[in-house]
Amino acid sequence: MSEFPTSLLYVDGRLRPAEGGRTYDVVTPVSGATVGQAAHGSAADVDEAIAAARRAFDTTDWPTDVARRVAALRRWQDALRGLAEAYRPRIMAETGSTRLLTQLIALDKPIDMMSWTLSLAEGYSWERDIGVANALGVPSRRLVVKEAAGVVGAITPWNVPVQVNLAKTTAALAAGCTVVLKAAPNTPWSAAFLGEAAAKAALPPGVFNVVTSADKAAPGEQLVADSRVDVISFTGSTLVGKRIMEVAASTLKRVFLELGGKSANIVLDDAIFPEALQSGLGVCFHAGQGCALPTRILIPRRRYAEAIEILKALFEAVPFGDPEAPDQVMGPVVSKAQFDRVISYIELGKKEGARLVTGGHAAHVERGGYYIAPTLFADVDNHMRIAQEEIFGPVLVAIPYEDDEDAVRIANESDYGLSGAVQSADPSRALAIAKRIRTGTISINKSAYFGPDAPFGGYKQSGLGREMGLEGFEEYLETKTISMEA
Repeated sequence: MSEFPTSLLYVDGRLRPAEGGRTYDVVTPVSGATVGQAAHGSAADVDEAIAAARRAFDTTDWPTDVARRVAALRRWQDALRGLAEAYRPRIMAETGSTRLLTQLIALDKPIDMMSWTLSLAEGYSWERDIGVANALGVPSRRLVVKEAAGVVGAITPWNVPVQVNLAKTTAALAAGCTVVLKAAPNTPWSAAFLGEAAAKAALPPGVFNVVTSADKAAPGEQLVADSRVDVISFTGSTLVGKRIMEVAASTLKRVFLELGGKSANIVLDDAIFPEALQSGLGVCFHAGQGCALPTRILIPRRRYAEAIEILKALFEAVPFGDPEAPDQVMGPVVSKAQFDRVISYIELGKKEGARLVTGGHAAHVERGGYYIAPTLFADVDNHMRIAQEEIFGPVLVAIPYEDDEDAVRIANESDYGLSGAVQSADPSRALAIAKRIRTGTISINKSAYFGPDAPFGGYKQSGLGREMGLEGFEEYLETKTISMEA
């Protein structure tokens, strides 16, 4: 694989190297080789980005001039489209995404989805009159005004970084906030892409800043602890989310957290086989590196043996190994560390007494890389760690259940509540079950909730708040009530 250009930081309206010209290696999971370098930002770089964002928010009309900022963001969207083909191979290299995946959620669609958010900002009701009240003896007219929340620190993951980067930053910027984007170390180019486009679009200095770094923790902690930052928007693990809440408490800043999941896919006893079981292949999408993917499949006991045989055949037919192939959505896991983590969970599943039906090993392909064969465990008890903990790899655990009540109980018996699915020949029955599952999103049969207008987030330890949709936009707004003599 060819070597790519060294990426830069984008701070205060300027593309530039990191302090001292520091860089770090970017390794592709497709082969395990180094394919380029990225700017390795320092604490001073983060500080400069925060200062620029604070200055742009406090001293310019970005927070108040809706038309100006929407026009600027539409230029940014056009610049992203113009750079997409140049960045596609870089994004494929650093994330392990296949080309087909970049044509979907990993690159093209997220850029298109910006249009919905920008139109929302254009037509949003920034104030409303709630009428006259006389509660304290003075007739008073009241206005409720929505205002930008301030400086946003956006801390993003490596699995689908372009989508998450744009979901956070488009909403925050369209709401009138200024932003410091801190990228995951594994995927700096997916953030540098946004910075280069911002420079081409001539966004006003300071409104948007991009910092990349090999350091997994320090730049994020710096953003969370800094009193100049008003909002933290984080997507990642539940463990890190808890740490962010702890650090953010010292300044009582608003925190949005989109965290882990262990979503259940309930196959009801009237589901049509084998079609309904194709949903189990969701864990192969991007090698299972999606927080909302259903990683537990719940199957009625009387149909369990039949279902396992069908799932085995489906898993063994999944194509992978050629990122350029038009039929492939499964690539490698993102790094050697993630490869080792997933393999350790597979070994744990065996020790816990689950039956390994297929997969469970490194998949050797021509270029090498961090591929893991699609893996299916059967005879899993919901109390096993492989049924309760997020593995983030192409691993599905199949759990038998007795009846609908048992299925609902098992699905909800989790610390997480991010997503899920229900398969049934009866849509009304499936809807009734879906409404009982304590998750932020859920799909029935082949439907898909994902879209820029659909709020995304979780219950329980899957997070706080929502991304995308009206609710996601309003995460970046404050509410002010103003009274005037009537």
